This record gives sequence, structure tokens and C-alpha cells, in this order.
Amino acid sequence: MGKNLIGSMSTQELAKTMQAQVIGRNVMFSSLSTDTRTLQGGDAYLALRGEHFDGHDFCEVAASAGASTLIVERASTVAAAQLVVKDSHQALADIARFNRLRSQATVIALTGSQGKTTVKEMIGSILTKCGSTHITRTNLNNTIGVPLTLLQLEEGHKYAVIEMGANRAGEIAFSVEATQPDIALLTGASAAHVEGFGSLEGIVEAKGEILDGLSAEGIAVLNADDPHVQRWIDRSAHCRVVLFSGSESIASGSRREHQADFLARQIKTHGGQGVEFELATPSGSTIVSLHLLGEHNAINAAAAAAVAMEAGASLEQVRQGLEAVQPVRGRLVQLAGRNGSIVIDDTYNASPSSAMAAIDVLAQFAESKVLIVGDMKELGAESAKFHANVGAYAKGCCIDTLWACGEFAQETTNAFGPSALMFASQQALIRHCQQQTHRGVVYLVKGSRGARMENVVRGLLDERYSEATHEVELSTGRET
Repeated sequence: MGKNLIGSMSTQELAKTMQAQVIGRNVMFSSLSTDTRTLQGGDAYLALRGEHFDGHDFCEVAASAGASTLIVERASTVAAAQLVVKDSHQALADIARFNRLRSQATVIALTGSQGKTTVKEMIGSILTKCGSTHITRTNLNNTIGVPLTLLQLEEGHKYAVIEMGANRAGEIAFSVEATQPDIALLTGASAAHVEGFGSLEGIVEAKGEILDGLSAEGIAVLNADDPHVQRWIDRSAHCRVVLFSGSESIASGSRREHQADFLARQIKTHGGQGVEFELATPSGSTIVSLHLLGEHNAINAAAAAAVAMEAGASLEQVRQGLEAVQPVRGRLVQLAGRNGSIVIDDTYNASPSSAMAAIDVLAQFAESKVLIVGDMKELGAESAKFHANVGAYAKGCCIDTLWACGEFAQETTNAFGPSALMFASQQALIRHCQQQTHRGVVYLVKGSRGARMENVVRGLLDERYSEATHEVELSTGRET
């Protein structure tokens, strides 16, 4: 959490908006900091509180560094102008909303159980071809990251793409209230972070909070293939609904209930070379070649195309933007492994559905296939079942072997069968990986953030493959 540039604001102006008390003189400021380590003279300092920190402990440091005003929940004895608020977290969101409402940018909000970061980058890549575009950086998608992102909105931005994550009900509603989106995208709902929501039903309801923030002129972009889409359509009755789909994601013999406006069809996967598909839109069709692995990314691309074209992009800008997208670190990135092997790094996070999508990618390779898995976190009482399902799915996809570590490794390996190996520690797994890697083998590494499976990836990489190269980030030439 650091410094955010914003348009000029005054403490009295904000006090009226937030029903806050001004102590001292009225102060103008154009940048706000939540971290005294990055604060510069003239910045406003906002004291956030968390489970393990309290920014009020640093008010004296902020004043000494030249803070123009302190935004606090309790008045400080420091001799500085202050804005006293009831809740500093809410105040951060209020200031962010104030800045957003002064912007002329088309603001897009998106959420979903998986795919949202990739889709965010796809949308950003497309809209950059239409004008100055500001998008959520790294993982700043929670109830602190979203306001901080909105505070970076500047007068010259034509578009803003705001990613929203959540671990429990109400968090997306909080972020949406600050964001006031013109377009909202919901990629889908599945069993991810079940622990915080209580059930899949709770996830469906919570993800739908993003739709409640749309005005009558807003646009809801929804996944026609998601089994819960009708609930979200009903929830979006106050605004216009646009649907996207991947026709080949529909199981044989099933029927799509709703006609999609944007469709990824004739999807062809090319192993480690990416995905090609036809994108059908209300403005015509085009062939798109993605430099991303997995059929599911064609569906992500259809979602991004729907949002971008509703925001004003042309079909050609959509094609160019999608084809410019490169893999994001930790999300199905193909790397050079030891002894001529191939490593697929999918360690950014994991849920049952994303694990199965990754297994589908691994199954496309002609080489010998090894799935290396750590725990999927926050799955609640059904964790053992979900881990067993991943093992069984991998076996059904003809993966040659499975290596696992973690609390639920036994469930995964048992479901896969006798050729699977379970390791008592991640260190033991890494040692085994380094001893066994050889040409003609593809290793897919998957696990939740808390499992730290990126350590295993590093153990598999060719010694000549530099850490700098491993820091793969998505580069689209966008403006931020």
C-alpha cells in the first residue's frame, strides 16, 4: 500500500461528502498515501487498520515526513490538520468514489471464481488500442486494492478496468459501491474460497453483488454457459444484459438456455503453441490466434471481446488486442525445464475447476505427462472430496503420473491410483523433481497461493533459465 495520485481535493470538500470532522485549517492535497515509507511532503496520510496493523501508530511519522493532513478514526495529538472519520477503510472507499465520479472514463468492473485476471488483461490490451486505459495492477483486487486503483484514475484516462476479488459476502458490494461501474462482467461461479462463503450457493450470491452497482444505463456481461446465469440475468433486470459463450464448452446432448451475443467457436488447441478460434460478434466474425494455453482462454477471450466492444472497441481492435496478450506469471506459463523437459507453471492459485482446466491443457501434449500438485486452499468441509476429484480427473485424462504434497496429498494420490507418488514435504518433492527431469516429459505444477508451489517450479527449471526470465508478466504496451 503506497502513494496514489489523485485530482486536487480539500479536507472540507471531503468532510461534507463523508460527514467527517475537520480539525485545523482546510487543506488541499492531490495525492494520498497509506504507507509512511512512500509518503512525500504535501501528501494526505490515511491511517488504515487491519488485523495485524494500525496505521494510527504512524501518524507522528507521517507528520514528520510532511503530510499535509491526517485522515484518522481518532484525533491525533500531532500538530497537523486532520480529517476525523468513523471508519478509515470506508473513508478510503469514499475518497476513491469521489475521484471516480469526477472521471469521464468508461469504468468496467469484473469478477468471477476464475479467469478474472486473465480477462482483465485481455480487456486492457484491447482498450489500449482505443485510448488511454487504466487497469488493476498485480493483485490489487480486494476492498483496499480496488479503492487504491480508483485513486489512480486521472483526467486523461478514457477507460478503467477494475478487477474485484472477494473472500466473503459483502466484499464485492463494498468495491462496487466505490467503483460505480458502467459495465460489469461476471465470468462465472465455481467452488473457490468456499470456506469464506459457506457454499457454492453463497459464492453465486456474492459474485452477483457486482450487478447491483449498475445503473439503468449500465451493461451486465454474463456467461451463458454458467449453470447459474439465469439468476444473474434476473438480478440484472434493471439494466441491459449481454451474453458470451464458448460453444464447445457445452456438453454433448445438452442445450444452452440463452443465445449468446459473443461466441468463441471452432476452438482449436495447439498444445504449447496456444489456441485458435472464431470469434462471432454482433458486428461480424474474425479468427483469433491466442498465445495462451487452454480452450478455456478462448471463452475468456469471448468475455473480454464482449466487454470491449460494448465499451466502443471495433472487431479489428479486439482481434489485435487479444493476439497481443502474453501469459501472466503463474498462469499456465510454458517454461524451459531441466535436461530439455517442459514445465508449465500454473501456481498462481487453484480451485477444482481451474485445476481441471489445467489438466486439460496438460493432456494435449504428446510428451509424457506429469501432474505435480499441492493443496487447494479454502475449500471447507469438502476439501478431501475436491482433492480426490482432481486425482480421478487426471487419471481419466490419461496423465501418466501424479506427484503430490500437502495436507490432502493422500486423497489426490489415492484417487489417481498406484502410479501416483505422495511426498512428506515440499522439499522432498523438489529433490525428486530434480532427480527425475529429462527430455520428452511435460511437468504441470498446480496449487493454491498458500501452497507456494512456485518453489517446485524453480526446482524444475533449467539452471540456465534465469530468474529474470521466470518473472513473466503480461506486457501489452498499455497505458496505466
